[in-house]
Amino acid sequence: MRKTAMKPEQQNDQVVSEAPRANAAQVPSSKPKAGTKRTLKAKVLVSAVAGAVLLGAGTFFGTTLPDPSKSSAYVALQESKAGVDQKIRLLQTDYATLEELHLKLKGDIESRESAVVSREKAATETEKKNSEAEAALKKRETTVSGAEAAKAKNTFGDGTRTVGRDIEPGTYIATADVGSSCYWAILTSGSNGSDIVDNDIPGGGRPSVTISAGQDFKSSRCGSWTKQ
Repeated sequence: MRKTAMKPEQQNDQVVSEAPRANAAQVPSSKPKAGTKRTLKAKVLVSAVAGAVLLGAGTFFGTTLPDPSKSSAYVALQESKAGVDQKIRLLQTDYATLEELHLKLKGDIESRESAVVSREKAATETEKKNSEAEAALKKRETTVSGAEAAKAKNTFGDGTRTVGRDIEPGTYIATADVGSSCYWAILTSGSNGSDIVDNDIPGGGRPSVTISAGQDFKSSRCGSWTKQ
């Protein structure tokens, strides 16, 4: 086709008229292109397929992986643990028995210690009482000895004795029943038996006499006399 030559004024007008169209072509359109829609659909489809694959893989592995609790190692471990638990229970039982025995022995020891303390206390009290009794006995023996000595001094038999020198004044009685041959006499001292204050042949029983200083007392076949 034969092109017609354009004048410079016409070329300028054509450039000016085409400039807006060129600018308009450079402004992006707000409508999505057809290629972009296809890309989004592809991404959604890939995501769905990936989810389905993952879900299927999870189901596959969940149903095909072995149960670890069924393994021999797990069973052996459980049996070992059961044995250890049994030993622990036995040890706890033994400990409880030993603890009970310990408490019993402790109670027995405390009871024995308490009994020992009580016996020691009782022994101390007994020793104290014995000491007091011995002191009292010694005192009584001393008293008795003095009394016996005094009694012995004031106990006599047949013969003549001077009151105030040989025997003490007072009342004397025969220590036993006398016979029919018993004779006694109270004499004035220094009279050589010639001054008789009183005399008697009782003939039996236990006669008694009262004598004073300055007198002599004579007894024949009357046994022993003792001061009352």
